[in-house]
Formats: sequence, structure tokens, C-alpha cells
Amino acid sequence: MLSRVRSATPRLRALKLQQSRVKVVGSCSFYSTHSPNTFNTAVETAEKLVQPPTESVFHDPFSIVSHEMSNLAKSIANLIGSGHPTLNRVSSYYFEADGKNVRPLIVLLLSKALSNIPLEQRNRIKIDTYDVTEQPHFKGTPTKTSVAGKSVDDSISPLRILHGINPKVILDPLSKPMDKLPQFDAMNGILPKQRRLAEIVEMIHTASLLHDDVIDLSDSRRGRPSGNIAFTNKMAVLAGDFLLARASVAIARLRNPEVIELLSTTIANLVEGEFMQLKNTVMAPNGNNNIINNDGEDKSIPEPTGKVPTKQHEYCVKTPTQTKEELDHLTNVEAAFEYYLHKTYLKTASLMSKSSRAAAVLSGAQDDVIENCYDFGRNLGLCFQIVDDMLDYTSSDAAFGKPTQADLKLGLATAPILFAWKEQPQLGELIGRKFSEPGDVEIARRAVEKYNGLEKTREMAEDYCRRALKNLRCLPESDARSALEFLTNSILTRSK
Repeated sequence: MLSRVRSATPRLRALKLQQSRVKVVGSCSFYSTHSPNTFNTAVETAEKLVQPPTESVFHDPFSIVSHEMSNLAKSIANLIGSGHPTLNRVSSYYFEADGKNVRPLIVLLLSKALSNIPLEQRNRIKIDTYDVTEQPHFKGTPTKTSVAGKSVDDSISPLRILHGINPKVILDPLSKPMDKLPQFDAMNGILPKQRRLAEIVEMIHTASLLHDDVIDLSDSRRGRPSGNIAFTNKMAVLAGDFLLARASVAIARLRNPEVIELLSTTIANLVEGEFMQLKNTVMAPNGNNNIINNDGEDKSIPEPTGKVPTKQHEYCVKTPTQTKEELDHLTNVEAAFEYYLHKTYLKTASLMSKSSRAAAVLSGAQDDVIENCYDFGRNLGLCFQIVDDMLDYTSSDAAFGKPTQADLKLGLATAPILFAWKEQPQLGELIGRKFSEPGDVEIARRAVEKYNGLEKTREMAEDYCRRALKNLRCLPESDARSALEFLTNSILTRSK
């Protein structure tokens, strides 16, 4: 243990030497825009942060998690296998391509950083190598058998029930052993359930990509045909559903009610965010909330019967003291920003924030650390998506890995156009009709350029970056925390 501590010191110094190259704006540091591949470099090097310490890796300040990351796709394959070969093919399609894998990487790095908190300060729940609870099956049951079992791979219900057939007929993909990875986890301070959490997060994210590409009529993803093009819309949707179902089983096997609740709500959040994006803005077409735009066509939705009560969240802002005309415009803009940020949280930041919180819960950390981990994931997720919205205006298709300049064509009002609208009220008409008339997209792009919409969007992303960095200060200084800071900084200069 003492040798481990000694070896960490030069690694930290080497990491801080790398970080000294960054350009500082305010209290948020990031690489100069002359280094467009900083984000890719940060991801590639940070992936090495989940590897057990050996003589050959001490020279690399990021050599902590590479073993888990390199085995991510293989581990997920053990979770998603089905008895149907075509379903297996579609479900694994996006895992074959080189994705950023940012979400599982964050979970693993955060888990490693949390392990540096002394055990006596991580006593919120009882933890051991499997994070096993001592809860009995049912109240009053005479047996002391734990409902948790001893592994994230153990089923709770009998396999004959889960499969509906003799379990000997097929290989149970949800009960494959984790090979020798747990011993690496133990050396790294990462609990097996935290590593399984990282796999679950990537499964949920990939399922959302399959669904999003069908909804957005996308034709490429990660540099090759999207799932809906390579297969069909039906297969892509069903494969996404299947991934969510498999993820749900893995979530249940974590045997932690708080974590199950967190991860389950992220799936609901993704759907809520997609519905918000379908409407796109707080402004209803023609002032009618019962009209939605469906692929360029306005569609009336049925009026509620009243039999089932339904509520709609109202996005509004306290009115400042301006003239009525200024008041109405500024209130609309502020409400649109509120709508945009809420949608962004649901679609992107929810999974990052709740999985970060779940990692902290599984570590046994105290409430203040758990809250900071949640806020870190939220701020990081908002920063990530805001930069993504900015890149949609500036990147090429080849660099971005998917079609660019698509947001306006899809009628989406993201931060750059909202900043321009604040200065040019006439853009409200275009936003309200989702840029559906000839020339609308060109007018909007010119307005974004004229009113510095991209620069203001970058400033917004920098603010969320600063907040995320501040949240990380609740963790002890370590290689893993430094890597998270490095990764957070690099998001601002990523090119895809």
C-alpha cells in the first residue's frame, strides 16, 4: 500500500504538468482552440485510468481504468445476448463502432476517485466486495437468506421463470461470470456493482441512440450507416427496447433500491426529453397547445376526455420592469431558455448526473459527497450538450461523425439561435414555425453569426464547466480526480 502511495506522487506531478499547458479563462481551464483533438486525447488517455497498477503503466498518469474500458463491449455483450441472432446483430451494432464511451468512463473514474475517501467516512450503507444487503426475502420469512445474493450476475428469480423454458436449453447471458475483472476492481477500489453500473449506463445511452436515429430520420452514426438505415426502423426501435429491457434486469440485480430508482428514472427522463424536443419550444404553433409538428406537418392531437387528469408544466419567468413590448419578448426568451435547458437535462444530463450519484451511493459516501457527484454529472452533461449544439453549427459531417447543421433543419431552437432571438425579436416567428418555410434556416444562421450566438453559447458552456470542476473539489486529490478535471476541461474544445 505504501509503495502505491509513493508511486502515485510522480503520476500526479506528471498529470499536473500536462494540465499546466491549458489556457485559463476565468476560473475554468481548457485547451486552446488550436488543439481540436484535445477531447479525443483526454478520452483515450483517461480510459487507461481503470487498469491495475503494474510496473509498465506507472509512467502514464492516466493508467488507471483501461482494463475495464477495453472490456466494456465484451461485458455488455454478456448482458444483451438473446436467442435470436438478428436481434443480437442489431442490438450490438452500435457497440461495434468506436464511440466516445464518455458516460461509462465518467462512472469508472468517479468510482475510483470515491475510493480514495477513507472507509470510515463511507458508512452511509454497508459495503463489501459485493455490496450485499442483509435484507430478507419477505417480512416474517424464517430464513436469513439475503435477497441480494453474492454477485451482480446472480438471478433473484429462478432461471426457469426468467426464461420461460428449461434454462439448460440456452446459455443464460445474464449469468455469465465476469472472468477475472473483479480482482482488478478490488485493486483499483472499484466495486463490481460500480463497474456493472458503467455497463448499464452505456446500454441505456445506446438504446436512446437507436431510438433517436429513427425519430430524427438520421442516416449516419459514428461514421457509418445508422441503425435504422443498416437494418430497418422497426428493427432499430425493437433493438432499442430490447437493450432497455436487458438494462432493467441488470439494474434490478444491483440490489440497491436507491440506485434502482435513480437509473429507472433516467429511462423515463429520456422519453420526456424527446417529447419536449418534439414540441421544441415553449411557443405553441399558432398559439394552440394541441397542435404538434410531425416531420414538417402540423398535426392536431386529441383533446383530453378528463377521465385521466393530465398536467402540463408551465415555463415562465418572473417579469422584470420593462415596457410591455420588451417584457413580452424577454419573458418569451427566458421561458424558451428554461425549456431548452430542461430538455437538455432530460435528454443528456440526467443519465450523467444520476449515474454519477448512483456511483457515489454504491461507494457508501455521505450525503454531501453524493449531492456534489450528482451536481457534477448535471453540470458536465449540460456543458457536453451545449457544446454539441454549438458544434452542429461549426463542424463538418466527417469530423462530427453524424450529419451536422441538422438542428435548424429539424426545427430545433438550441442556444445559438435563442441568443440571436434575444437581440432580434423577429426570429420568434421562425422559431414558432420551426424554420419550416424556404429561407428560414439561412436567415437564422445569419442571425446567429450577426449576434455572436456561438460565442455566447460557448460562455454558457464554460459556466457549466466551472460549476462541474467546483463540484469535484469534494473529492480527495487523486489521479482519478485529476483525470475527471482534465476530461471536464477538454469537453470545451472537442471537435466531435
